[in-house]
Amino acid sequence: MHDKRKEVTLQHTPVRGGHARIAKTLPALVAWFAAALIIALAITPARAGTELPDPVRFGVAIESGDLTSAREWLEAGLPPDFVGDRIGTGLMIAAWEGNVQMMELFLAHGADVNATNALQEQAIMHAAWKGRVEVVRWLLAHGARVNREGQQWSALHYAVFAGHEEVAQFLIEHGANVNARSTNGSSPLMMAAREGREDVAALLLGAGADPGIRNDRGDDALAWAIRNGNPRIGKMVANPEQFAAAAKSPAQFGPPTRSLPPSERLDAIYRRIREAEARGYLTDELEREYAAALREMREQWAGEASSTAAARRGTPSALEIRARRDAPGREDARLIYDERDPAAPLDARPGANGP
Repeated sequence: MHDKRKEVTLQHTPVRGGHARIAKTLPALVAWFAAALIIALAITPARAGTELPDPVRFGVAIESGDLTSAREWLEAGLPPDFVGDRIGTGLMIAAWEGNVQMMELFLAHGADVNATNALQEQAIMHAAWKGRVEVVRWLLAHGARVNREGQQWSALHYAVFAGHEEVAQFLIEHGANVNARSTNGSSPLMMAAREGREDVAALLLGAGADPGIRNDRGDDALAWAIRNGNPRIGKMVANPEQFAAAAKSPAQFGPPTRSLPPSERLDAIYRRIREAEARGYLTDELEREYAAALREMREQWAGEASSTAAARRGTPSALEIRARRDAPGREDARLIYDERDPAAPLDARPGANGP
């Protein structure tokens, strides 16, 4: 039987004999630690031999949904908020792609759901931009903040700008500030007016959006609606007198501004370029293909812009307001333009140049 009294006595042996006891014990301790280290290395060879990625390789892998590589890198010590070359952290990239399983992996390793990238964007903003309501739901359930402090772009701005009414509705139901101000002071309603999102504009107004908010340049939702050829939204955000005054001189608001998303072909080529870069096999042929697709998209945009300009040539010749006596409040308004090019020579035929 083990004698505990003897054990206590040995533990309290005078220091005079302790050096000899330590000298005898030290080799055994060293041998034990060495054996433990060998066992640990044998059990986890992947961690010791895993090469951590650079931002490009990381971004390509996460965008393509490579869970195996992501898990190996995280277990080998990759910071959970490591930033890729294009979108942001792994969790942000997964939110952009709609990959909830990837998001769960990064969160389990300590990723911050409210982390920001170089553009001060967050994962919830990426999900909102892409219209991924289930991802937005997941992020809010795991601590993502729906609003931001001060003047910053918000998830609601992004959802509205991209025209995702369902996401905008969900964000509003979960406390999104409908009068949030971006870095330049613009509101979500101004985004709707700029992009012609009538249904989303109605949603925002119904939730209490203020059409009188002006950004740092003095523009409001009415100015953006008229500037970009969206008079129906202009009528929604202004009283009749304001709308009539704006419609008479739309040139005062400046030229229209439009956003053009990349074509599916361009986006697919870009993905192939990044994958080739990550593997070190980028070819001149692939770069030429991308340049050709980009040129094609610009030509398409130029053609659309030209058509739009032709349709909106000059200033309106009249503002037509239609109403019915038996339906008050259901007025309709439209701008009437002179379609003739002022620079074109007049046709001598009677009536050829309009009334």
